[in-house]
Amino acid sequence: MRFLGLFLLLISLPLNQLYAGEELLVYSGRSEKFVSPVMEAFTRETGIKVALLEGSSTALLAKLQNEGNASPADLYISNDAGNLQKGADLQLFRVLPRDIFRNIPSNYRSQTHDWLGLSARARVLVVNTGSPLIKNLTSVFDLATPALKGQIALTSSRNESFIAGVTVYMQLKGKAATRNWLSGMKQNLTNGSVFKEHSQVVEAVAKGQKAVGLVNHYYIYRYLEKHPHAPINILLPDQTGMGVAWNVAGAAIAKHSKRIKAAERLMAFMVSKAGQKLFTEVDREYPARPGISAAREVPAVATFKIADVPMTSLGKLRDETLELINAVGMP
Repeated sequence: MRFLGLFLLLISLPLNQLYAGEELLVYSGRSEKFVSPVMEAFTRETGIKVALLEGSSTALLAKLQNEGNASPADLYISNDAGNLQKGADLQLFRVLPRDIFRNIPSNYRSQTHDWLGLSARARVLVVNTGSPLIKNLTSVFDLATPALKGQIALTSSRNESFIAGVTVYMQLKGKAATRNWLSGMKQNLTNGSVFKEHSQVVEAVAKGQKAVGLVNHYYIYRYLEKHPHAPINILLPDQTGMGVAWNVAGAAIAKHSKRIKAAERLMAFMVSKAGQKLFTEVDREYPARPGISAAREVPAVATFKIADVPMTSLGKLRDETLELINAVGMP
């Protein structure tokens, strides 16, 4: 009777009291400012605290692998699908319950159901509207045009989004064409053309230091929120060809998590309607779950062509992409 009474007491408690005091550790390849609002909402609803260990997605995946079953991580968040699929191939994640992954389309998650996409982003061009050099731009491959020498802005080729984009182009245009494109862009780079952050690329274009930059779409709108009169615009490339390169940020439960039920609750929250709405409102990314509206200011996903490449390919072809980037010597 004593155990029955304890059981009845537990099930009568609100969930945020039942889990009070529990804390999850998330290895996050995304900046805290993009993830914290979602985690804070989760804690308010459940009482489960979340600690973030922030770093690059690639470095954190290596850390998770090296730690093995001694890893303290409960979840892994990546800012691209490539690292997520790499982690799945290395068997670093737990299989997710069907009621968690069923709301995410199959091309936004692994075939083995151990990672899923949370939010999507388009690889686009940010252009300075006052530059005459942008009038003939239609494709990312135009960035290799000699007329743009000294006028393009890129992130480092070690940036996960850069790598993912190259993977898409390589799969759809072929290795030779992609190699020529990378070589042409390299020739167009001058001092001050390569930046650490996407936000710095957008700023350089907005200030007229460069005519065009290659970025994830949401950085443009974050800049315009602070500088509404900046002379920049989004250009959705390759609309008569392969379409815009697409990528997802996503998450997985670490294979050796000691707090599996709480971790599953966080995964479920992130793909819930409330969680997905937060990603779209805070980050201006596209929701991975169908039926959730994107932020008002970003182009509606139905209005532009997206490259037909499953997100799992970004991991399966990642090493081949890195070999190509290294062979060209992209900075």
